[in-house]
Amino acid sequence: MQIKIAAVGKLKERYWTQGIDEYRKRLSSYARMFLNEVPDEKTPDRLSVAQQQQVKEIEGERLLNYIKPNEYVIALVLDGQAVTSEQFAQQLETLQTYGRSQVCFVIGGSLGLSDTVLARADRKLSLGNMTFPHQMVRLILVEQVYRAFRIIRGQPYHK
Repeated sequence: MQIKIAAVGKLKERYWTQGIDEYRKRLSSYARMFLNEVPDEKTPDRLSVAQQQQVKEIEGERLLNYIKPNEYVIALVLDGQAVTSEQFAQQLETLQTYGRSQVCFVIGGSLGLSDTVLARADRKLSLGNMTFPHQMVRLILVEQVYRAFRIIRGQPYHK
C-alpha cells in the first residue's frame, strides 16, 4: 500500500520530524509512505472572511497539485468521522482489499481546507473533538497508520 500525506506548511521543529521519521521507519515494513509539504500562505492576525477563503483556496490548489486522479483522498477535518484505531485499521484494510492501495491524507493549514479540496476528498476523517496544531496532526496520523497495520496483521503494538 502507498500512503501519502499532503500537508500545508513545513515542519521546522526537530522533535516533530524525529517522531514522524521514527514511525515512517516502522511503517516501511507495511507500506510506502510519502510526505509532501506545500508552502503555507502568510496570514496576518486579522483577516476578513473573504481573505480567509482566498488563503484556503491558494493552499488548496497547492495541495491538489500533489493528488493524483487515482488516489483515494481522506481529508482530516474537525467535522469528519471520528473512528477508533480498530475501525481505522478496518477501513484501510477494506481500501487495500478493493484495490484502493494509493491513499492520500490531506491536512490543511491553520485556517483549514478549501471547499475545492473537501470536494475532492473521498472521505472526511476527524482525529477527535479536540483541536491539534497541524504539525502534531502529522505525527498522530503517521502513528495511527502504523498502529492500523499492526492491527491488520494481528501483531501486538507495544513490545
